[in-house]
Amino acid sequence: MGPHHGHHHHHDEVEIGGSDLPAALDLSTPDEELRPEDRSRRSFLRRAGLLGAGVAAAGAFAGAGAGAAPAAAHGKDEDKKDNGDFKWLAGDHHIHTHYSDDGLYRVIDQVQHGRAYGLDWMVITDHGSNAHAKIGVDKVNPEILAAREALKDTLIFQGLEWNIPGAEHGTVFVHPGRNELSVLKKFENDYDANVNGTGASTPANEALAIAGLNFLSDQVKRGKVEHALFLANHPARNGIDSPHEIRNWRDAAPGIAIGMEGAPGHQAGGISKDNGGPGAFRGSYGNSPSANSFPYPLESYRTWGGFDWFTSTVGGLWDSLLAEGKAWWITANSDAHTVFLETAVRGNKDFNELGYWADPVHGGKVTSSYVDFFPGYYSRTHVGAKTDSYLAVMDGLRLGRVFVDHGGLIAGLDMRVRKAGDRDGGTPLGGTLSVKKGTALELVVSVDLATLPNWASFIPRLARVDVIRGKVTGKPADKDAFTAPNTRVEKSFEVGTGQKKATFTYNLGRVDHSYYVRVRGTDGNRQSPGYLGASADPHGPSIDVQGATDPWTDLWFYTNPIFVEAR
Repeated sequence: MGPHHGHHHHHDEVEIGGSDLPAALDLSTPDEELRPEDRSRRSFLRRAGLLGAGVAAAGAFAGAGAGAAPAAAHGKDEDKKDNGDFKWLAGDHHIHTHYSDDGLYRVIDQVQHGRAYGLDWMVITDHGSNAHAKIGVDKVNPEILAAREALKDTLIFQGLEWNIPGAEHGTVFVHPGRNELSVLKKFENDYDANVNGTGASTPANEALAIAGLNFLSDQVKRGKVEHALFLANHPARNGIDSPHEIRNWRDAAPGIAIGMEGAPGHQAGGISKDNGGPGAFRGSYGNSPSANSFPYPLESYRTWGGFDWFTSTVGGLWDSLLAEGKAWWITANSDAHTVFLETAVRGNKDFNELGYWADPVHGGKVTSSYVDFFPGYYSRTHVGAKTDSYLAVMDGLRLGRVFVDHGGLIAGLDMRVRKAGDRDGGTPLGGTLSVKKGTALELVVSVDLATLPNWASFIPRLARVDVIRGKVTGKPADKDAFTAPNTRVEKSFEVGTGQKKATFTYNLGRVDHSYYVRVRGTDGNRQSPGYLGASADPHGPSIDVQGATDPWTDLWFYTNPIFVEAR
């Protein structure tokens, strides 16, 4: 790699070798001796973090007392500097259909709505269950293939909502191809907690979850599917995703276990009954601890500004993971099952016998008790992709080139860390900039402000942008740590009215230790000191109150971090 402004190396690359492996995986054979198709497969596996070339498996720079940055295992196509020409593709990786026992819609209904509301990619994630594993996973596939054919400009992935053994739910999805169905079906039958009765928080069940992730890694390494990803869904909702489980998932399958929902779906739940809403909990986060729960505080069972407590708490669990210097990214999704103010009803057949509900029919009346919005209507996950392709979306997610927003709060965002005074690209979201101590750096954030009405028919106004920085301190002594005492809101920028773009440059100072920086923004309508106090977060999101939190009046966006490695 040339001597340009630091190395953009990928997180968590895994060393594998051995002569019984397919040629692309056998690292004793040099790249130039491989057939072109094997060389291209090896290059992909490297990009996916599933193949190392002398790269520390512990992560980009997560080891205690790590020395110089490991050389990146790039394919030739990644050696050139990232000039940031990304297509920002909006999507949703958590969507249900009538193949879920609590769903209503056909695949085409969800995808057509998501596309109308501005989404470029979607993942169909019906619940893992006996009926789904036996029947539904097969029957949904032709509907997905038909939707791909009907809406060719939309990327439609097949996945499932995994009941994680010993834990909550998660999205699992694979790159489309001839084996997408067989890989997902085997995964669900062998590793789904509802199918196998392995939901309790026991060491054996936690080990089964890791075995499931290892199975996915193996399917990618063997070339059965091009790629697979796992993200934890609504992670704080029931208190059963313990910090050590999240760390273990991430460390067992780097490049596949990549993150969690920073904000859950079900955002219409908080609309009050006075306003014709369900009068329930925003995000359906209305639970309390059970026998399987980790001892999190009671406040963790509620959303804060619509976001999960793990993400919304500055210096909380998300920051404790980032403080290790390892990849763990956030998303935001609809979790759409049945939509607020829906007029359709199920075409009432026996779900357990057929594996699905019959197609929806017009019911003649509005249902105000449903808690969902259609995909793209309220929650969006924006992925920086190199092209409009399935692989580019998966790569963008895996590399953390992701920001999320609610209610169309912003129209776009670009964020980079670069050497102070530089005018070139810099390191984008999810990247790692490796520089010598003493180098002066700056953060540049450019936000495209909303100029068009959102789906609630008003133009949202961004009031403030917060810069959050945390020290990278390496592996914690305790795998169940869920605070990062060195992380805080360091600077807030007020956003003026009447402009189309807001650009901020923040002087990060001279590097004397490794750190990460992330950004969030708000409409400024509801705020209070963060859970860990005003010194960490003076104006954070407020805890959401049952039946009294209109999601449209409390809008936030969050970015994933950029890491800076001091060497």
